[in-house]
Amino acid sequence: MLTVDYSRLRLGRGDRILDVGCGAGRHAFEAYRRGADVVAFDLDHKELRDVAGICGAMRAEGQAPPATASAAVSGDARAMPFADGSFDRVIAAEVFEHVLDDQQAMNEVARVLRPGGIAAVTVPAWLPERICWGLSREYHEVPGGHVRIYTRLELEAKLRRAGLTVTGHHHAHGLHAPYWWLKCAVGVGNDDHPLARAYHRMLVWDIMRRPAATRLAERALNPLIGKSVIVYATRQRPNGACSAPAATAGAEGAAGQKTHAAA
Repeated sequence: MLTVDYSRLRLGRGDRILDVGCGAGRHAFEAYRRGADVVAFDLDHKELRDVAGICGAMRAEGQAPPATASAAVSGDARAMPFADGSFDRVIAAEVFEHVLDDQQAMNEVARVLRPGGIAAVTVPAWLPERICWGLSREYHEVPGGHVRIYTRLELEAKLRRAGLTVTGHHHAHGLHAPYWWLKCAVGVGNDDHPLARAYHRMLVWDIMRRPAATRLAERALNPLIGKSVIVYATRQRPNGACSAPAATAGAEGAAGQKTHAAA
């Protein structure tokens, strides 16, 4: 399940894309399937091994175009081992809320993005996240947990400070916010609670079947309680022009989450 809307990312075959804090690799796999050359980047060596293995299986089974390449690289988002302007697209999905020096990490995203390239940055949205923090300390006070709650305006200001031009935003996963409120109320680790288990089954059913009724419901809920906010930004070209807008501010779009915010 994806958080970034790839139609707004405008990813093309042969584009080089960096998935910062790739986790289990959901965005990297979609980019690879679409014919991009993918670099999955994360601190977690085990997850990177799994991502590399799945990319290899995708290639072997013809799920990615033959000419595409994939790599899994371990490192710190605050000091990435890539040259300036190395990537056409950068995704950072549900990463910066875990990073103490988030401004430095955003500076690095801007540095490795080529002029005219597009970045998609997602973080937990303010209202759903604030409710989760209010209901449960266990939700965020864990090793590697969330260290801040963003407003969209704060996230956009930090991206601009990094040298990027914000082009639009939307929210995603309106059906997932109530699930996490429920989890926080009954115990984040209490997966056997009947209500939590029933809601999780519904989310899995929705992901697999994507019926029209729940798609319409989530589209209506996204602007109000979408679990994630996604901001799109571009790096200006030397003449000051930037690429065409990747999204319209306030428009609502597609699906998914990582670590704490995923079902």
